[in-house]
Amino acid sequence: MWSTSLAVGVTAADGFNNNLSNSDFLRRYARRLLRHARADEPVKTLPVLRRIIAMQVMPELRVTDLYAVRTSIQLKHVLHMLARELEFSAWEVCKHSIDRLPAAVLDRYRLELGMFGDYRKNWFPDIVTARAWQQQNGGYLVSYGRQVVALLA
Repeated sequence: MWSTSLAVGVTAADGFNNNLSNSDFLRRYARRLLRHARADEPVKTLPVLRRIIAMQVMPELRVTDLYAVRTSIQLKHVLHMLARELEFSAWEVCKHSIDRLPAAVLDRYRLELGMFGDYRKNWFPDIVTARAWQQQNGGYLVSYGRQVVALLA
């Protein structure tokens, strides 16, 4: 049976759960991303740096330049990146509005944290394909960039 709503009690090993307010979740998630951005392992660092550049938080830098000065990245940069990913102009705007939105707006980050790890996942290239599949089969859809994943509960 495919669930059509967010799973209750979904928790990640490092203290994330869906009982946090949206703003608290984002702050905690941003601190985690900041640790990754400053890490010495490129496999952790580069995805975060690419996201910072893609959201034009530091548009004057290339990935290689930002990697060289990654220890100078601050929490405010990561929060600003997350705000832009959520289609807010800046963190200052996001933090005043995000708690009024449903928790589902952060499902992409929950998926990234592995909070849906026990669920079967069915990936789709776009929302149109996913919704067509959902109409026939049900499912809880989570947008992840341009892709969409249906979760089996």
